[in-house]
Formats: sequence, C-alpha cells, structure tokens
Amino acid sequence: MRRQLASVLIFGGIAISSPFAMAQTTDRNDKAQIERVIETFRAAIVNKDEEAFLRLFLKEDITWTGVTTDASIERMYANRPQPELKRPIKFFNSSPRKFINFVVKDKEKIDETITNVRIDSDGDVGQVWFDYTFVNGSYKENWGKESWQMVRTIDGWKIAGVVWSQEMNPIPRSSREGRLE
Repeated sequence: MRRQLASVLIFGGIAISSPFAMAQTTDRNDKAQIERVIETFRAAIVNKDEEAFLRLFLKEDITWTGVTTDASIERMYANRPQPELKRPIKFFNSSPRKFINFVVKDKEKIDETITNVRIDSDGDVGQVWFDYTFVNGSYKENWGKESWQMVRTIDGWKIAGVVWSQEMNPIPRSSREGRLE
C-alpha cells in the first residue's frame, strides 16, 4: 500500500510540476523576446530609425495616449502667454508615426531611458510597465510611467497599445538646472 501511495505521489508530483516547468521556460523566452522589443524601441528613438520603430507595432492606428500630471497642467496654465487661453488638456492622443516623425525631424539628440521594467505575459498577450525619462538634447523634458499592451503574432511580439503619464520638467529649457550634466 505504501508503495502504491508513494508511486501515486511521485507520478502525481511530476504530472503537476511539468506544466509549471514548461510555463516558466515559455515565460523566460517571452520575457527575452519582449525585452528585445523594448530595446529596439529605445534604440530606434536614439538612432531616429523610423522604419525599425514602426515595425514594432501591431498596426499604425493603435491607442497612443499621454496623460499630463495635474502639477504639470497647473504650471502650464499659470505660465500661459495669453490669459484668455484655455486650460491645457489633461490627456492627448497621437500615433507612433507622429511620434517618430517628431523624433526624426528634431535636430537634437533624443533619448528615452527605460527603467524598472515589469513584464507579464501568458505567451499570447503581454503587458509591459516601466518608468521612463524623455531627454531632448541635454534637457530632461518629461518623465513618468509607461504601459504597453502587447500581442504575440507570427512575426513576433508587437505593441498593440501605449499609454503613459508625463510630468513636464518645471525648469524651463533655457535654464542650466533643467539640463542633464
């Protein structure tokens, strides 16, 4: 009886642990592939590579929405050049193409640093969440949190949606304190 119980427990343990072992291997593979997408995203910005950047997306008209922090909105409103101007909007929509076109046309070196990356995936869909800092020239323009929704296609992982918060630098661009040294 003990042998039967031991056999059941051993084989049961193997049967139960096998899917988890396979899932961990798949997760590591997915994570590595998604990390390559993140680095390609950042490198395409630094290198002003429109083609490489646009290949990262599932389609051109994905959700691409930025949300400006309340503190940044208040600063923009307080410093508006004409008092009759409306309060700046809290969120805005754009597209990956408009963003990379801005990057490519800008004469300054542009970088987006990405830290504290968190990736969650079941092998078919994924979520990426990270802290970012957007630097234009030597000026730290804005920073915040960024979230991507991703899907695995036959061509690899693609970004299906991008949403981010942005805290605008309170130090004007012309001020030395706003620059990275």
